[in-house]
Amino acid sequence: MQPKVTPKDFFLWAGAMVALYGSVISFITLLFQYINYAYPDPLTYYYSDPFSGSMRFAMATLIVLVPVTLLLMRYIRSDIARTPEKNDLWIRRWALVLTVFIAGAAVIGDLIALINSFLGGDLTTPFLLKVVVLLLVAGAAFLHFLADLRGYWTANRGSAQMVGYGAGAAVLLTIIAGFFIMGTPGDVRLMRYDTQKISDLQNIQWQVVNYWQQKESLPASLGQLEDPISGWKAPIDPQNEQAYTYQKTGDMSFKLCATFNFEVTEETKGMQVAYPEYGTSADNWLHGQGEHCFDRTIDPDLYPVYPKGIPVRE
Repeated sequence: MQPKVTPKDFFLWAGAMVALYGSVISFITLLFQYINYAYPDPLTYYYSDPFSGSMRFAMATLIVLVPVTLLLMRYIRSDIARTPEKNDLWIRRWALVLTVFIAGAAVIGDLIALINSFLGGDLTTPFLLKVVVLLLVAGAAFLHFLADLRGYWTANRGSAQMVGYGAGAAVLLTIIAGFFIMGTPGDVRLMRYDTQKISDLQNIQWQVVNYWQQKESLPASLGQLEDPISGWKAPIDPQNEQAYTYQKTGDMSFKLCATFNFEVTEETKGMQVAYPEYGTSADNWLHGQGEHCFDRTIDPDLYPVYPKGIPVRE
């Protein structure tokens, strides 16, 4: 007699498969992010995320879903050991066959995408590394669940536990590696402070230049830039809640200063600080750790004084 699928059986298998798919996708995504970090492509013109948002999300997903997957699969196999008839549940067969199919399709589909990228001029080393990652991860999932479909892990529960521990250890090491790349959560917060400071200084700089274009003179202090009509007010340092340093150094020159948590160099500018204003040159805002000042000189040819008025026609 065909065993009946209870609601518990259905949701156990559904939950295990959802957690498994999410874990595998996140694991591959995280490894791809590591490869992209190690081998940046200068021909890739996408917005650089200095806070490693994709990497952080993949790590968070793995931290939650991998233990859920291991616990659910262990519970399911223990349940089958107690009730061998559950080996023939249709939900089990469908879940395993679907997983084997998806793993095989993922290998084929991703290889096609990677080969297409390679033919388009992708870097050889990242291409080969991504192929290896896909073959190892999707191939391991394919073989593991093909063996499960044939009842191997049910008959060899000790081996199944060892495989689970090995998978958990591999994921744990991969997550730990991410902290060496993006830093600790505290480091990320300090980077976000630095990014906000750069954004504030850009804002102040624009207001100073606009003031000069209107009045043909530089403000003596940031207080002169405040406009009650537009509501603009000089921002303050979000980390220490102190005013930024502004100093007029000449008729058309000034400097802006702030205290930064990290040094940003030509090599690290895309990984530590975002430059939110469109068209802003990152090189123009490189800085050291600690207090740093940016010297600016207004070019009247690039920023001419606004006309004082429109002549009246007689």
